[in-house]
Formats: sequence, structure tokens, C-alpha cells
Amino acid sequence: MPAPAWDPAQYLRFADERTRPLRDLLARVPALPHEPAATILDIGCGPGNSTAVVRERWPQARITGVDNSAPMLETARTQGEPSAAYVLADAAEYDPAPAGPDLIVSNAALQWIDGHLALLPRWAEALRPGGVIAFQVPGNFDAPSHTLLAGLRRSPRWADVLGDDATRAGVHEPGRYLDVLAGAGCAADVWETTYSTLLTGPDPVLEWTKGTALRPVLARLADPERRAAFLAEYGALLREAYPAGPHGTVFPFRRIFAVATRR
Repeated sequence: MPAPAWDPAQYLRFADERTRPLRDLLARVPALPHEPAATILDIGCGPGNSTAVVRERWPQARITGVDNSAPMLETARTQGEPSAAYVLADAAEYDPAPAGPDLIVSNAALQWIDGHLALLPRWAEALRPGGVIAFQVPGNFDAPSHTLLAGLRRSPRWADVLGDDATRAGVHEPGRYLDVLAGAGCAADVWETTYSTLLTGPDPVLEWTKGTALRPVLARLADPERRAAFLAEYGALLREAYPAGPHGTVFPFRRIFAVATRR
């Protein structure tokens, strides 16, 4: 099976919309133990848009971005936040302990990691006393953008190529994250927000999903004609589920947030 590739340009088509939840998350992060010269890890940093926001908040910090996509890291180094250090590594295997971080940030990345709850106690243990874990993940896997995609994958036309395991993204409910973080010795604040995002342009929800949820699907559709046929079918379903209005297309997007301070 081909590995799902990340396309930095496609992902950053909606950079402002993707970055807003991170700004809201960081607004709830308390003072760090070693401010202003804090040590910060941005795990799942992607093309560096999240790292740049972290730099805005902590301009003197030592920031390291971690991601498993070389193209994403190249964009991060050149366009995202060039003053940060970057490490090519799988977030599921990366050990944050040697860095002794004051803050571990993860912006819309944990949903791609199977069993990511197990990472949180390890991350908490790696923090300096008083250090913080701050992450946000999408909580919209029951939304039409995902349920329609899952149904289309299982349809007779596409099941032989895509099947049920074409995507593995998933998250837990807020209470589960709260329980795990509290059990890891943290004082945790967990909440959720649904953003009513106004998208513009032709097929904007389809273009949004091309940067994230559609990646594993498109990786299996190497034939251009089959790929175009799938996108046309999925796009038609999305236009019906998210009809364009006079000012654009309203795209509700639920997100789950957590800020946890090590006691």
C-alpha cells in the first residue's frame, strides 16, 4: 500500500482556518517554567504554520518541530518558522524526554496516530515540573465530510480498491482525554468548540479534505481517471451536504482541546 503523502501547498490553502484553533489553544496555556527561554516541542509540526504561531507567543524559546514528512519539514524550514530546529521522526516513536521540554504542543496531529492515548503519559513524564501539554484534534469524524467518504469507500464501485481501512484517523471524546491526563499526574483543562467556518471558491469542502482526510484515499487511486471519477462523485455528495450560500459555504468543524500542566 502506498504511503499517504502530505502536500504542503494543498494543506496551506486553508492556513488561517487551520491555524485559528491553535491560537485559541495557546491562549489557554499558562506561564511556562523557564520563560522566556522555554524549551518547546511542536510534535506533528507539518509545514511549520503551527511552529510560527508558537514562535509568536514565545519569541525567545528554543523550539523544535517534529514531523514524519520530509516535504512538510522542508516547507517548515523555508516558509514556516526558519528559526526553529526540525527533526524528521514519527511522533509515535519520538522520545521527548532528552529535550526536557517546558511545553509539548500538537496541532491536529494525534488523530493520525493509532493508540495515541498511550503517548500522553509518556509526554507528561518528559515535561519539566510545571510543564504543559497542549493539543487540539478534530472531533468531526461523525460529520458528513467523513461519513459520506466512508460510505463511498464501501460502495460496490470503490470497495475493492479502498475498503474500510483507507483511513485510520480517529479521536476520543473529551472526557477520555481528561481521564488519561489526570491519571498522568496533570491538572487538565479539556473542552470542545465547533467552528462555523466560511469557505469560498469551487468545491471548497472537497479542497479542504484533499489536504487531510482524502490523503489515504488518493494514495490508493494511482490511475488518474479513477481518481478523477472518485473526486467527482465525492464532490457531488459534499455539495449536497454543504450547499453554497450567498457568502460562501458554511463548514461546521468540531475540535477537541486539552491543556494539561504537570504537577
